[in-house]
Order: sequence, then C-alpha cells, then structure tokens
Amino acid sequence: MAASVTDRFLRYVVIDTQSDAQSPTQPSTEKQKNLGRLLVEELLEIGISDAHLDEHGYIYATIPSNTPKNNVPVICFCAHMDTAPDFSGTNVKPQVVRNYQGGDIRLPGDPAQVIRVADQPVLKDLIGHDIVTSDGTTLLGADDKAGIAEIMAAAEFLINNPDVRHGTIRILFTADEEIGRGVDKVDLKKLGADFGYTMDGETAGTIEDETFSADAVDIAIKGVAIHPGFAFGKMENAIRIAGDIVARLPRDMAPETTRGRDGFIHPTGVSGVMEKANLSFIIRDFTEEGLKTKEALLENITKEVMKNYPGSGYTFTVKEQYRNMKVVLDKNPEIVEYAVEAIRRAGMEPVRGSIRGGTDGSRLSFMGLPCPNIFAGGHAFHSPLEFVSSQDMDKAVKTIVELARLWEERA
Repeated sequence: MAASVTDRFLRYVVIDTQSDAQSPTQPSTEKQKNLGRLLVEELLEIGISDAHLDEHGYIYATIPSNTPKNNVPVICFCAHMDTAPDFSGTNVKPQVVRNYQGGDIRLPGDPAQVIRVADQPVLKDLIGHDIVTSDGTTLLGADDKAGIAEIMAAAEFLINNPDVRHGTIRILFTADEEIGRGVDKVDLKKLGADFGYTMDGETAGTIEDETFSADAVDIAIKGVAIHPGFAFGKMENAIRIAGDIVARLPRDMAPETTRGRDGFIHPTGVSGVMEKANLSFIIRDFTEEGLKTKEALLENITKEVMKNYPGSGYTFTVKEQYRNMKVVLDKNPEIVEYAVEAIRRAGMEPVRGSIRGGTDGSRLSFMGLPCPNIFAGGHAFHSPLEFVSSQDMDKAVKTIVELARLWEERA
C-alpha cells in the first residue's frame, strides 16, 4: 500500500488547486476541477462505475457493499481537493527524503527554508521513514491531498480484495474547504450516507472529535473626510480609527499567544481610505459562550474607540462559520469509538484530540452527517515547510480498511 498511496500523492500535489476566498463562484477556482477530472478517471479505472464530478466541483463515488448483511451502515470517507491561499500552490516540486535518518531537512528550492527538528519534534518519531516535502518555494499540499490519496488507495484495495467484507462506502471529495465553503453545495440526499469520516488530520494515530466554533466579524467604519490642509478639529480618518481598534485588541487573545483550549480574536484583513475603512476578523473558541464573549469584547472595544470620533459611524456584522462538532458526535459515540479501534488494529496507539480549527466535518455534522476527523499524516500545514511520511499515509489507508471491516463485523 505504501508505494500506491505515495505514488498517488506525488501525482496529485503537482496539480495547482488553490481556492480563492474573493471569488464568488463554486468552486472558487476552475483549476480545482483539473484534479477532480483526474480522480474520476482513476476511480473509474479501479472499477467504481458511478464516480463523477458535478458542476460544483464535488466528486461522488460508491464502493458497493459485498456483505450478505443488510444492516451495515453506509459510511462516507471525505477529503478536500483545494489547498490554502496562504502560500503559493503553483508549480509544486515534491521531493522524497528516503530512509530519513534524523536532523533538520533543508529544502532545495529555497535554502532559507529548513524543516527543523526543534520546531517539528514529530520528526524524531519518523526515523527510517520516507518523508515527502516541497522544494521550499510552495506549499506541498498534504492538506489535504494526503487524505485524497489515502481514500483512493483504500478504495483500490477494497475493490481488489473482496474477501474484506464491508457495507456500502461513499466517497466524497470537496472543493473550497480552505475558504470555509467546502460543503456549501453538498447534496446529502444524493450522498446517502449515515455518517462520515474526514481524512484531514495531522499526526498518525489521531482521531479528532472536537473543533473550534467559528464566526467571522466585519467592521465597516465611516469616517469624516476633508482636505488635510483644513482638517483641524474636523477630520476623522477612518484608517486611524481602524488602527485604534486593532491596537486595543488584547495581546493574550491572539493566535500567536494562545494554545490548547484557548480561543482567539484574529484580525485577517484591513482596507481603507480616509473616508471609510473595513476590518475583517475571525473569532474562535471551543464553546458558544466563549465565542459570544469574544465578539462582545470586540464590539465594546469598537464602541470605546468610536467615542473619540463623534462624527463617524460603524457597522458590526457577525457571520456564523461553523460550530464544534463534538456537540453532535457525543450523541453518536460509537462513530468515534470504532475509529479508535480501527486505528489500534492498524498498529497505532490511538490519541483523541481537538482541532484548533475546523474541517468539512464540522459543518457536515450539523447538516445531519456526523463526521469526526482522522489523521492524514501531514505536518506544518499552510506553509512551505509542510511534510508527510509515506509510512504514515500507509497507516491511514489501513485505518480506512479496518474501519470498513469493523462496521461490517459488528452489524
């Protein structure tokens, strides 16, 4: 399996699939469909006859049941095709460090980019592994093409090994996950699954059943514009107002100063001229109460700043993004418990974790498809230092196979 999943992964990462939050289309970039068409072609080649790419950039496919039992639930395995807009995904040049023997890994395309053991202590556990990286000038794309490759390799294995009994398995590959629109157009009725698993996590052996809850906040500021030569006592510069709001944000509530179960307030965009300015934020917390508290704090900061600018005004808009999937998964504990057992059967010690972020599974869970997140094996996502172990991808393939087998056994 290791050769199969790694070969697939190397084939997929060279296809540029970055999503674009500024685009109104679905998918946000047409190039995501380039990978989609290749995946459909490969699914058809391995014998999955209903594989297809729809107009929204989603791939649906079915591995038919091969068990006489008629009460095996329909499982969905899901991964996303797009890569993050945070760093270039164009002209990816993957390299494989075979039989890694420890130490820092300097990337050949940009010698300043070094994957350091001090920053990535997981490397100490990967001695002897084949480690895939980019050349340092782009993302690698393990988030989430590792998950795609793993699902594809597992699908091929199940098709070619009918002695492994399983129920109906649905495959879903999505677009635009990285910009929060990954499941906007998913047709759950067409998907027809009882629950799912996203293959979009990090360290081998990890199963995540909890995510942040997330909102976006936009603050639109209307200032008072006047010729700067006649501005005394009259001008209220919207850019300065925006700067005052950002300057008052608590330092201990920033992404760079929080960890574990701490949430944060994170400014993600600022634009403006003297007359008007816009601030964009993302708010994150594991609880609904924590989310609302941080939003109230941000609005209070805005109100306090605006007292110094009596001629100006603002609007404060909150948009829900996703919610902590644990609320749903705790009502269906066997979905996570079976994943824990499958990871153990695949030869690892399972670790239950929480995501300081979200996945397609966050929203799918609240749409009616409970969906925890299983490791895909990648590390240092959204950066040129991203890497993944071939052996860990192989373990993810085995976990998928064991999950399919486990649900059939216990039906």
